[in-house]
Amino acid sequence: MSIVTVQLGQCGNQIGFEVFDALFSDSDCSQGLCSKRENEAYQASCKERFFSEEENGVLAARAILVDMEPKVINQTLSKAAQSGRWKYARHACFCQKQGSGNNWAYGYSVHGPKHEESIMNLIQKEVEKCDSLSGFFIIMSMAGGTGSGLGAFVTQNLRDQYSNSLKMNQIIWPYGTGEVIVQNYNSILTLSHLYRSSDALLVHENDAVHKICAKLMNIKQISFGDMNQVLAHQLGSVFQPTYSAEGSFHYRRNPLGIDWQIRPPSGLPALGKIPLNKELHFNTSIANLVILRGKDVQSADLGGFKDPALYTSWLDPVNAFNVWKTQRAFSKYEKSAALVSNSQFLVKSLDTIVGKAWNMFASKAYIHQYTKFGIEEEDFLYSFTLLEQVVASYCNL
Repeated sequence: MSIVTVQLGQCGNQIGFEVFDALFSDSDCSQGLCSKRENEAYQASCKERFFSEEENGVLAARAILVDMEPKVINQTLSKAAQSGRWKYARHACFCQKQGSGNNWAYGYSVHGPKHEESIMNLIQKEVEKCDSLSGFFIIMSMAGGTGSGLGAFVTQNLRDQYSNSLKMNQIIWPYGTGEVIVQNYNSILTLSHLYRSSDALLVHENDAVHKICAKLMNIKQISFGDMNQVLAHQLGSVFQPTYSAEGSFHYRRNPLGIDWQIRPPSGLPALGKIPLNKELHFNTSIANLVILRGKDVQSADLGGFKDPALYTSWLDPVNAFNVWKTQRAFSKYEKSAALVSNSQFLVKSLDTIVGKAWNMFASKAYIHQYTKFGIEEEDFLYSFTLLEQVVASYCNL
């Protein structure tokens, strides 16, 4: 079962390279904690999942690179080629219209439809190389403007053309202090569109990753490259195969359903906006997945994750918690643990973004940058309504 990755914009392409490099480096090294046969099975599983073998024997990432200008794509292709271990086979670059700026509406309403055929043809060619397609992994910024608008458009097309395949989006939550003046508008538009077209959202917050670099890794001058490597190792430790009781490495279907992070539970009533002036005493969860790799994983005590107090009252922890274990370590870590959680963790951050966007919208600030490319005020209102319902649903877990 293979995954086709779609890397969108500067953010998606830079992170995508680090992810593939981390996956290849991990699969290419030998590990002393598992047998040679087990390690070979692990390597084969990873390479079939994320890479295809070219005629000359070089491994090519199962990926499409898309951006509005050639600079980042050329840098990404060059870095992969310089590694001498793997490469990219397909990419697309489209010149951005002068004066369009870093505009979500332009990416979604103009750039996407204009280049839809070219992008989808590249994706189809990559899909045709897969013996069995598991799904798509789309890497993109949430607030970046043209790239995030185009990402929402491409995800929508994937839903329409590959309705039976999983669509998972990895999105980067912007710094709370702000990167672009309209980042809150971009964020609510991206999230509301992905809510309708994606099966799962994996969210990483820039502020949280920055803290890891500063406090845990003690990096003084933190670059986006440092942060992207942290993201790549987190994603790699989730996506690499685990060892089954039957004696082979394999990938497992998402035990959390398809509702990671931002998807609210189904069946809850649509509620009005709930003010978040009270601190949540803990993050109530719908589902948690823990992935353990390396030394001592079999003896790890995970009883705390089975505490009913962690979960909403209408879920049995037996059905809400899952654990994957393998003695095959990830990369050069002796042992590692990854947590994928569908919980209230992002409620405050989401409510803050919605609130800031609403304050700007109420004063009509920068709305003209969107309406001139076809995004109307009704589109904003729909996004506000949808995301307020998501916040309310998670608050009422």
